[in-house]
Amino acid sequence: MIDSPVQHTGILTIGTPGKSLTECTREISEWVGGTGITEGLLTLFIRHTSASLLIQENAAPEVQDDLIAYFDQLAPEGSHYAHDSEGPDDMPAHLKSALTQTHLAIPVIDGRLALGAWQGIYLFEHRRRPHQREIALHLAGE
Repeated sequence: MIDSPVQHTGILTIGTPGKSLTECTREISEWVGGTGITEGLLTLFIRHTSASLLIQENAAPEVQDDLIAYFDQLAPEGSHYAHDSEGPDDMPAHLKSALTQTHLAIPVIDGRLALGAWQGIYLFEHRRRPHQREIALHLAGE
């Protein structure tokens, strides 16, 4: 008889200070550890259209600054967008979200996220003002 995989779901709320990359690796790792699952696959999904998720280097803070500057060049603020009902940073935030990721899949091995030595999980806030963002978590494994 084959055992069914165990599944856990949850919602993690992360506060952002405004446009930034907010590392949330520790909070996600703690949630995974609390499930008791040692082998499986974690799926993360951000429940917003003006923020995104990234796995990125967590050793040099200049990487975060350069990423923000790069995406600001790709999708600059301005009055040239038809959609501007929430301000000049609204449509550029949607574009930046579309160019990055709204979900991630990360293996769990020996009860830990299988991230590389210099990798961290980041919530990429594309709006200027602070927000409370929700990340849905789903872990299936054994």
